[in-house]
Amino acid sequence: QVQLVESGGGSVQAGGSLRLSCAASGRTFSDYALGWFRQAPGKEREIVAAINWSGATIYYADSVKGRFTISRDNAKNTVFLQMNSLKREDTAIYYCAADLSGRGGVNYEEYNYWGQGTQVTVSS
Repeated sequence: QVQLVESGGGSVQAGGSLRLSCAASGRTFSDYALGWFRQAPGKEREIVAAINWSGATIYYADSVKGRFTISRDNAKNTVFLQMNSLKREDTAIYYCAADLSGRGGVNYEEYNYWGQGTQVTVSS
């Protein structure tokens, strides 16, 4: 079992920044990959960024490249998503997920555990 708890969401104006955190517990943190997904109203859940077990392999969706940064601190069992230059279209519920294979794929089916989500709202 892996428990994931997101924090750091909120409301911000376009162009602003937010930093999401996801604290994990229950299994050895450095054994698994982590991903950030988001889901906007009426839309499917989509990958935002993923990082493999070691942090050596990172993926970003095209829509966030150059604006978002995913990182992990294995000593603190936490994964972060730094979001800069936020746009209205970034508005969504953001979810942290754990992939026990360690790879950090782009499909939500590859992830075994999910957090409860944190709302991010960007206004113009």
